[in-house]
Amino acid sequence: MRKILVTGASGFIGNWVVKELLKNNFRVIASSSDPEKARSCAWFSQVEYIPFNLALFNYETDYFSFFQRPDIMIHLAWEGLPNYKAAFHYEVNLPRHFSFLQNLVLHGLTSLSVTGTCFEYGMREGELTEHMVPAPANQYAKAKDSLRQQLDDLKYRSPFDFKWIRLFYMYGQGQNPNSLLSQLQKALDEKAATFNMSGGEQIRDYLPVEKVAEYIAKIAIQDKVTGIINCCSGQPVSVKQLVEAYLKEKKVSIQLNLGYYPYTDYEPMAFWGNTGKLKQIIKQ
Repeated sequence: MRKILVTGASGFIGNWVVKELLKNNFRVIASSSDPEKARSCAWFSQVEYIPFNLALFNYETDYFSFFQRPDIMIHLAWEGLPNYKAAFHYEVNLPRHFSFLQNLVLHGLTSLSVTGTCFEYGMREGELTEHMVPAPANQYAKAKDSLRQQLDDLKYRSPFDFKWIRLFYMYGQGQNPNSLLSQLQKALDEKAATFNMSGGEQIRDYLPVEKVAEYIAKIAIQDKVTGIINCCSGQPVSVKQLVEAYLKEKKVSIQLNLGYYPYTDYEPMAFWGNTGKLKQIIKQ
């Protein structure tokens, strides 16, 4: 039975990734910086949990052995979100995460999957494909893209199987309470007359978090398709359509106060991902 290490295991995505791996009978080593939160997860008794705070990284430690020499690593951990513009991502997270991952590779890790972000494509509009040259426009995206490049360079010194999973938009149980659908549900629970939102014309690429977790697991456990891989639906959907579909599914209604919030300045108005590489993996 292959042993898979998941960092950021108690986070929004990590929680579902661990569930997905257990469902498929993998041996899971789960790690996060918050043991109390991890203990509240339904999967806690089914995994080997090893708490670790990246701020305590020590160059002298063999982290491959520390995490029981996993066959595969899925690195989801990343601090400081959703403050995408903070210099912390580039100045602190980037060197810290690279040093940590480099340590594991140099001590024997042979398969690494790391989550990136669609923001690495920058302000491009339309369908985004993995062969496009990155053009990150915020500190978070710049840090992620630089981490990918450093890990790519590391492969020439110490070869390993490397997948860079570019996440798009997701929703579901456990998401940030400040996210769009969480705020919508809160308004519904409070029986508010209206729901304040942007104009809703932005075109995005959405997946339920359960499907994101399924794709991350499938990407990580195979070795035929590597490099950058979009993790997305490939279907352009407007924010307004997403909200309306949610209301329809719940069989409820609320007046949408469109245009209350301005559009953000760190993402383009219309973009979605190409799923060519992802489909190759799903069909395996």
